[in-house]
Amino acid sequence: VEGVGDHGCEYMTGGRVVVLGATGRNFAAGMSGGVAYVWDRDQSFASKCNMELVDFDPLEKEDKALLLAKVTRHFELTESNLAQEFLADPEASLSQIKKVMPRDYKAVLLAKKNKGLQLAKETISDSEKQAAKATTLDACKIGDV
Repeated sequence: VEGVGDHGCEYMTGGRVVVLGATGRNFAAGMSGGVAYVWDRDQSFASKCNMELVDFDPLEKEDKALLLAKVTRHFELTESNLAQEFLADPEASLSQIKKVMPRDYKAVLLAKKNKGLQLAKETISDSEKQAAKATTLDACKIGDV
C-alpha cells in the first residue's frame, strides 16, 4: 500500500503487508499474526508502532526477494512513484525496511520449523535403518548362495 493512517495492521492475524508510504500512530496494535514490512525512510516509524506484541526483526534473504517482487509488481500495475523510488536503489531501500513481526507468531513459526527439522531427522534415521536392514538382508542372501 502507499500508506496507512492510524491503527494500521491493528488486529492483523495473517498475511503480509508492504507499506511504502507514511503510517499513522498505533501501528500493529493487537497484531497477532502475519508480517508487515514498512519502508521507514525518515526513521520515524518506531515512534508510531505499538510494540506491545511485536518486534522489529532483521530482513532475511527470502524477505528481500519477496519485497522486490511485490514492489516491482506494484510498480508494473500502478506506475507508483513510491515504488519507482524504492526500486531506483533497492539495496538502500531494503536497508530502511522495518519488518514487524508478532512475537507469538514468530514463536509458532520457530516451533513448526524445529518440528519439521526433527521430523526430517527421524525420517532420515528411519531411512538409514531401512537401508541398513536391506543391506543386511542382501548380505544374508548373498551368503546363502
